[in-house]
Amino acid sequence: MSTRETAIAALHSRLATSLAVRNPAPMVVRGETIPQRIPSGGLVVIRDGETVEETPILSPLAWQIEHRAEVEVIVAGAAPVARNTLLDALLVDVAAAIAANRTLGGAVEWAQPGSAAFEDVEFEGAAAARAAAIPVTLWFTVAGSPLA
Repeated sequence: MSTRETAIAALHSRLATSLAVRNPAPMVVRGETIPQRIPSGGLVVIRDGETVEETPILSPLAWQIEHRAEVEVIVAGAAPVARNTLLDALLVDVAAAIAANRTLGGAVEWAQPGSAAFEDVEFEGAAAARAAAIPVTLWFTVAGSPLA
């Protein structure tokens, strides 16, 4: 398994474990499409993202990788105040989960969540939803090739 894959899987695992204590707990998935029905605890989707920078380190050859994954948080509900409150609580919990274990169990050298971008989402025949996308930058070093 590549270091990039290990890092993204560790991010997914960290968020799934940390957010499971909420009542009701959000559904935490990786790379899934957003369903029409959002669970009452919300939905957290980890997207693989993209490598932003590859810096070579010579002798022996290694690469310092900066990879940006994305965490989408989606909540639904009839009242805007309830949606905003739940979304805010989940965003705080996501940031706290990452801050509590910056190395994601040793999978990366450092993980850093960024500022959220917000969006109102509408699904035909479903309750209104509010979403936020959080970039999470993952720094790690690989030997030989950026694909390792």
